[in-house]
Amino acid sequence: MKEIYKIAIRAAVEAGIRIMEIYENEDFQVESKFDDSPLTIADNQANDIINSFLIPTGVPIISEENKQLDFSDRKDWQECWIVDPLDGTKEFIKRNGEFTVNIALIRNNIPVFGVIYVPAKKDLYIGDVENHKSFKTTLNSVENMDVENLDLIEISPSEFNDKIRVVGSRSHMNQDTLDYIDELKSKFNKDVEIVSKGSSLKFCLVAEGKADVYPRFAPTMEWDTAAGQAICNAVGLSVIDSQTDEPMKYNRENLLNNYFLVSRLG
Repeated sequence: MKEIYKIAIRAAVEAGIRIMEIYENEDFQVESKFDDSPLTIADNQANDIINSFLIPTGVPIISEENKQLDFSDRKDWQECWIVDPLDGTKEFIKRNGEFTVNIALIRNNIPVFGVIYVPAKKDLYIGDVENHKSFKTTLNSVENMDVENLDLIEISPSEFNDKIRVVGSRSHMNQDTLDYIDELKSKFNKDVEIVSKGSSLKFCLVAEGKADVYPRFAPTMEWDTAAGQAICNAVGLSVIDSQTDEPMKYNRENLLNNYFLVSRLG
């Protein structure tokens, strides 16, 4: 594994350790950002930890909790990190464990590597797009993690059979998604099972064969999706932008994503 990938893995896990320390404290110090989305001290402190690992790589960083640079400053970047230090802050506040740390390496607007760490379960997902492989492991000891000797299990999507498993969000199920589910039922004449998950874990479910399709008809930002897209791309799944009908690209002028679809249905 490339050294720069190992740095990202260490960063994600170290951020996750701090997140869990705060998670076990009743006072999250919840604030509201300009868009009314929640912000906690865990978001900010995890971001500081990740920056401390990634800044020395010399690769510029786009993070939800960093000051966003104008596109004129970013447009010529050939590489960048895209980071969500705490994806699923609403799930964190609800204490349901479905929150993640997301770090992706982007090259020429395309994800080439992604790591998603699930602090509450110590689950780690890694996507290496260049080698066409994604992996999962559950860490026994996060404080003494040996990134050189991770017990990685390769993951892959599954073929759908008698029913179609659709990933839905715990926080963002809407009428467009319900309409899409009705279309699936009609088109394939199969039962549909809703698999609910928060944060970027929705990408992981499709990548590891626990779901067949993830339609997202609600707003997301690049840091919500970049690591998940890397993990999905590495196992042969596409993440298709509904407006361009092409795979989603990153470090765009507008960091707000269009609606998208991750699918096993072809």
